[in-house]
Amino acid sequence: MNFTTSLVVLIILAIAISIGIFLYFFDRSQKQHAILRNYPILGRVRYIFEKAGPEVRQYLFNDDNSGKPFSREEYLHMVMPGKYLNSIIGFGSKRDYQEPGHYIRNAMFTKQNEEMRVDNDNLLKTMRYEVETDNLFSRKEHREEVTTLPWLLPEEDAIVLGPNCEHPFVVRSLLGQSGMSYGALGDHAITALSKGIGMAQGAWMNTGEGGVSDHHLVGGADIIAQIGSGLFGFRTEDGQFDIEKVKEKANIPQVKAFEIKLAQGAKMRGGHVEGEKVTEEIAAIRNVKPYTSINSPNRFKQFHDYPTLFSFIEDIRHAGGIPVGIKIVIGGKQDAEELASYMAETGMGPDFISLDGAEGGSGATYQDLADSVGLPLRSSLILLDDALRKFEVRDQVKIIASGKIITPDKAAIALALGADLTQVARGFMISVGCIMAERCHTNTCPAGVATTDQSLQRALVVEEKKFRVTNYILTMREGLFRVAAAAGLDSPTKFERHHVIYKDEQGKVHSVE
Repeated sequence: MNFTTSLVVLIILAIAISIGIFLYFFDRSQKQHAILRNYPILGRVRYIFEKAGPEVRQYLFNDDNSGKPFSREEYLHMVMPGKYLNSIIGFGSKRDYQEPGHYIRNAMFTKQNEEMRVDNDNLLKTMRYEVETDNLFSRKEHREEVTTLPWLLPEEDAIVLGPNCEHPFVVRSLLGQSGMSYGALGDHAITALSKGIGMAQGAWMNTGEGGVSDHHLVGGADIIAQIGSGLFGFRTEDGQFDIEKVKEKANIPQVKAFEIKLAQGAKMRGGHVEGEKVTEEIAAIRNVKPYTSINSPNRFKQFHDYPTLFSFIEDIRHAGGIPVGIKIVIGGKQDAEELASYMAETGMGPDFISLDGAEGGSGATYQDLADSVGLPLRSSLILLDDALRKFEVRDQVKIIASGKIITPDKAAIALALGADLTQVARGFMISVGCIMAERCHTNTCPAGVATTDQSLQRALVVEEKKFRVTNYILTMREGLFRVAAAAGLDSPTKFERHHVIYKDEQGKVHSVE
C-alpha cells in the first residue's frame, strides 16, 4: 500500500470515527428515543434492521404463501401474466389444501375450446418477454411482438348496464379496473393503465374519486367516472355539487357511466391525499388548492338516506343520460335487504352496484377501518344477491365485485356467488410496476406508481408498462373461459352458486347454494 492510498484510508477512518463520536454524544443527549439514549450505537443498528425488516422478510424469510396483503405467490400470479402473457406453473399448486376454502366444481365432461361462446375474431397485437437464459447471476430476455386472442364476450352475451338509459353501457369484458384516482397514482401510471386497457378492448377503467383527467382519456379506454363525497371534478370552487359538471363529463364519448362512491373496502369514509401529491394540475382537476392535503367528508352532504340517495341518482342519470351506479360495502343482511326493499318499493335505484369487500385496498386509510369494518367480499356477495332476489329486483341492477380478485379462479368464484362483472385495482398497480412497498400514502413510491413526484415517476416507462396491463387483462379473460370450460360451461357468464363448493376445516364439503 503506497503513501497516497494509506493517507486516503486514514482520512476515511478519521471521518467515520468523528461521525460515530458525534452520533454517540448526540444520541445520549436527545430525549425522543429511549433506546438511543441508553445504547447509542446498538440502538442505531436496531433501527436500521427495523427499517429494512419488511424488505428482508419479503425476499428472504417469508415463504411463498405467507406475505400480506399479498403473498409472494399471489404477487407473481399478477406479475408473470403481465410480463410474459402466460400463467402456466410447474409441479403443482402451493395452496394449502388443509385450510378451509372455496373450490370450483369441475365437470365430468368438460367443454371443448370450439364449443365456447367467445368472440376471438379480431386478433390483438401486444408485446411480451421471452427468456433466453436464466442463471444464478445473470438473466437475459428480450421483448417481442405477438398476435393474440382478445377473449371477448360475443355481442349477444354482453353485460348491459342501464338498459333503459338513453345511452346504456355495453360491456364485453368480465374484468375491468376499479377506482384509482389521479393523485393517488401519478400520471405515468394512469396513462399506462389507460393505454393498456384501451388496447385490450372491451374492458373499462374507473377514475376513482379524483375526477376525469386527460391521462384517463389518452388511451381510448371506456371510463366509469366516480363521484366521491369530496365531489372532485363535479364541484364548484366553494365545494358545492355542480350538475353542469355531470353534463360536461357525460358528453365525453369515453365516459360510459357514473359511480357514486358511498364506501370502499379499506375505508368506510372519504379519501385522503397528502398535500405534496396535490400538484397544480391535480388541484385544477379537483378544484382545490394546490399542495394542500385533501380529506373528503365521511359521506355526501347531498343525501343521508335511501330517498335522498335515490333522488340524487335520478338527478345524475337525467342530466347525463348514462347509467349511474353506487359503490358500497355490505355490513350485514339488514343493509342488503333495506337497499333491495326500497328499490322494490319505489321502482328506482342504481343501474349497477360496485360491491367492495373489506379486503379491498387503498392508497391511504386507517388500520382500524381496514382491518375490522365491513364484510369480506364472498360473504357480502351472497347477502346482496340474496336480498335483490328476495325482493325481485335482481334483474334491475348489475353487481360488479371487487376485493383481491387477482386471478381467473377468484373471478370465477365471485361470478358464481352473484356478481355479473369483476374489477381489480392492485392487480393493475402491480402490472405497472408496484412492488408492494406500502408507501402509497407518502408520495415516495420507489416504483413510480403511487406518486406524483416526477423524479420517481421516471422509473415507470409508459411504453413498456402499457403492454403489461393489456397482457394481464387478456390472461385473466382467457383464464375465466378456461375455468368455465373445466366446469362444463360454454361461457363464464353462466357461473352459478352450484358451481362452487366450500370445504371446511374438518374436510366436510358444503354446497354454497
